[in-house]
Amino acid sequence: MAIPVGTKAPDFSLSSKTSEGIKLIKLSDNFGKKNTLLLFFPMAFTGVCTAELCETSAGLKSYQEGNAQVYGISGDSPFSLEAWAQKEQINVPLLSDYEHVVAKAYGVAYDSFAPERGLPMGGVAKRSAFIIDRNGVIQYAESSDNPRQLPNFDAIKQNSTN
Repeated sequence: MAIPVGTKAPDFSLSSKTSEGIKLIKLSDNFGKKNTLLLFFPMAFTGVCTAELCETSAGLKSYQEGNAQVYGISGDSPFSLEAWAQKEQINVPLLSDYEHVVAKAYGVAYDSFAPERGLPMGGVAKRSAFIIDRNGVIQYAESSDNPRQLPNFDAIKQNSTN
């Protein structure tokens, strides 16, 4: 079960790979400065995840204008996330939770992801969204056991600039 609204967000440091190299992103670097939107997704190079991150990329400016930093998080390697971002023109920073530590800390890791489809992998992130305010407190939380269900972007946009 996802950690609830009102909870202090678990801090983390995750790797992101860009054309400039690998960069370590620390959640608490945003505290005191801006809100943060975390979008957990199961896997790069899949249809629904591509739709989600492309839609978020298209609307990224509105989040930035509302003083919110957006991050996509999955268990993919930083190198595969960079290749996917380049292929699909995703401009949201993508963070690698390769060991699934952050997904588990936020309560959004599958015990077994899609075993019926031959993918019985534990720790894969459920499609989830968290808005964390400038004080590091979760103000919005959404998580779905259905990997095909996109987040409620209307609710996210409404809550991301408060």
